[in-house]
Amino acid sequence: MPKKYFKLTQEVDGSGGWDLGNPTNPQGLEVDNPWMYREGMPVSESGRLKIPIGRPGRVLDFTLAGFSIPVVHVRVASLFMELAPRDTQLLSVDIQGQPDSFRILVATRLIRCIDDEASAEVEYWTPEDGRPEKEGQYRDVYGMRIDTAKVGDAKVFRTWGWTIALIVSEEIKEALEHIGATGVKFTEV
Repeated sequence: MPKKYFKLTQEVDGSGGWDLGNPTNPQGLEVDNPWMYREGMPVSESGRLKIPIGRPGRVLDFTLAGFSIPVVHVRVASLFMELAPRDTQLLSVDIQGQPDSFRILVATRLIRCIDDEASAEVEYWTPEDGRPEKEGQYRDVYGMRIDTAKVGDAKVFRTWGWTIALIVSEEIKEALEHIGATGVKFTEV
């Protein structure tokens, strides 16, 4: 039976969930490079981060904070550490006014696996776009599909060239559903 993978995003419609802001360092300044948390590689810790609540609402087990940084409740973090310890890094974070423990979820693997032909549409950055640092990378990916043969044993990863996509295995998806994790939305890729 072929393996299945899913893009994990935050369920927004009808969730009544909170919105989390941009992470700040222990001195209260916004993190210099917030993109590092979604580049598909481990990050060096620079002290315990804080995340403000941008809009109050129901506390969610999975939230995309500012810059689409995944923030998970400690019970979800435990699940990721149990099922995908080689693919994830979990950084402690304080959320304004929250007594529960939360972690930033960092996928530590970056895999070149987007299937251009099977995806609905892909666009690349070109020289005409005037962004030489992005040339050859994906500009947009619609209806993303991946080549599962290129994934290997990864259970959690980011897709090369389109790192906004956080991908999880069917095993992770089912485990999150089994514990009733709130805020999760899955789209098969």
